[in-house]
Amino acid sequence: MRVAFFSPLPPARSGIADYSEALIGSLKPLVDLEIFSGPHQTFDPSRFDIALYHVGNNGYHGYVYETALRHPGVVVMHESNLHHLIADLTIKRGDWDAYLRECEFEGGAAAREFAERVRKLEVGPDYDGVPMTRRILESARGVVVHSRFMREEMRSAKYTGPCAVIPHGAWIPQADRNGFRHKLGLDELTPLVGVFGFLKPYKRIAESLRAFRRLVRLVPNVKMILVGEPHPEFPIESMIRSMGLSASVRVLGFAPIEDFVGYLGACDVVLNLRYPTVGESSGTLLRSLGLGKAVMVSEIGSFAEFPDDVCLKVPVGPGEEDLIFEYLNLLVSRARRVGRAS
Repeated sequence: MRVAFFSPLPPARSGIADYSEALIGSLKPLVDLEIFSGPHQTFDPSRFDIALYHVGNNGYHGYVYETALRHPGVVVMHESNLHHLIADLTIKRGDWDAYLRECEFEGGAAAREFAERVRKLEVGPDYDGVPMTRRILESARGVVVHSRFMREEMRSAKYTGPCAVIPHGAWIPQADRNGFRHKLGLDELTPLVGVFGFLKPYKRIAESLRAFRRLVRLVPNVKMILVGEPHPEFPIESMIRSMGLSASVRVLGFAPIEDFVGYLGACDVVLNLRYPTVGESSGTLLRSLGLGKAVMVSEIGSFAEFPDDVCLKVPVGPGEEDLIFEYLNLLVSRARRVGRAS
C-alpha cells in the first residue's frame, strides 16, 4: 500500500511533530510511505492509495489542513478544536472575509455576527465556542482519534463516517537521569518535580506553583523545572518571583526532544495537568509513564480514561491546589525514602 503521510516534523516546535517522527519509524516497514512535512513539497494524489493527515490546532498544520480539503483522505484528529489553526489561515493572512465565512459555515448566523465584532476589534475570537472542525470532518474519508473521549467529540460534531480509536503510541525512551541532574547542578537525591510542554495557563501552572510553594516549606531542598516554550502572554517568570520561588524553580524554555526526554528522566514527579481540554492526548504523559515516573493528570477528557493505578488524578475546581500539594508531598516523601534506602 502506498501511503502519503502529512505532518510537521522536528524542528517544528510541536508535540505532534515529535509524535509523527516516532510513528514514521514504525510505519515504514509496513507500508510504502512517503512523508510530506511542509508546503514546499508537490503532492500527486494519483500516486497513492490513501493520504494520512495529522491535524492539530496551530499554524504548523496549515498545509496539512488545506491539502486534506483538496484531496480527502484519513484524518488523524489530535484535537477537537481547530479555531486557532483557522485563525492562522485567515486572520493572520489578512483574509477577514474567509474568517467570517468559516465562522458562519461552522456556527451559522450567530457565529458570523460574533466574528463581525472580532473583525471590528470589539472582542477576541470565540476560540472555545466555535471549534471549526465541520469542514474537515465533512470531507474526511475516515477519522482516527486516540481516545474514547475524542470519538464522542467527533460524534458530537455530527461526524458520521468511519472513526477508529487507536491509542496514542507509548515508546520507551532512553534517559540519562543522573547526567541530566548533574547538568542541572543537582545530586541524585534532590527531589525534582517537572512540568513539560508549551507553558500556557491551561497547564494549571499557577495552581501547581502555589502548591509547590507549600511543599518547599516542608521540603526546603525540593526543586521544580518547567521545560517548554513560555507563552508570551503568560508572565511565568514574574509569577515565580512574586511567589518567592526563584531559588527553587527554573524555567528551562524549549528543549529539543533528546534534552526534553533527558529532563523527564531526571524528574521524580511529573505534573501533566490541564484544563480546559479539547481532547488532546499527551506524548509527555506516555513518555513519563514509559520512564516509570510518578505522574499527576487532571481528571478530564482523555486523561480520565487512564487506570487509577497508573497515575494520580486531580479533579479540576475547588480543592485542586490542596490535592496537588497533598500528592506532591506524598510522592516526594516516597522518592526521598527510596533515595536514602538505595
